[in-house]
Amino acid sequence: MKKFIISIAILLEMSNWLYAKSATESIGDILSIAIPAGAYGTSLYLGDKDGQMQFYKSFGSTMAATYILKYTVREKRPDSNNKDSFPSGHISSAFAGASFIHKRYGLKYAILPYIAAAYTGYSRVHVNRHHPIDVYAGAALGILSSWYFVTPYKNLQVTPIVGSDFKGLSLSYKW
Repeated sequence: MKKFIISIAILLEMSNWLYAKSATESIGDILSIAIPAGAYGTSLYLGDKDGQMQFYKSFGSTMAATYILKYTVREKRPDSNNKDSFPSGHISSAFAGASFIHKRYGLKYAILPYIAAAYTGYSRVHVNRHHPIDVYAGAALGILSSWYFVTPYKNLQVTPIVGSDFKGLSLSYKW
């Protein structure tokens, strides 16, 4: 059932490819699927069953919340009369994948996915499909869901710490 729900969410996002009008929009469309697919693929490649289950919960709740909000808020898109602008599904999807990688496998593996997710957000505003607030809300949904449902892989977490007089890393291990 969980795989079915994930598949439906991915297919809904893929349907947006049909309407792409520019290279910027097409790249954003592709990244919104490639980032979470890469995140899930990583857990498959590593044989990380716990990570797979956490991905289902995180990504599924992100997309469910996104589509519930889209069809209850009914915000008009900047380029049309379509009223499903808030929040951005592309960004929810992209940031859910990037933050899953961050939380599960570490920040160093999530830097490129975060950059790609940010580009996806730029593309949605640039092609006039979303207001900036739609992008921010989508990113928040994706990030918060991952940070709620996902635990570090093999119980090891590396967190950067930046203060006014200190820069370093914090390591934590649960057993």
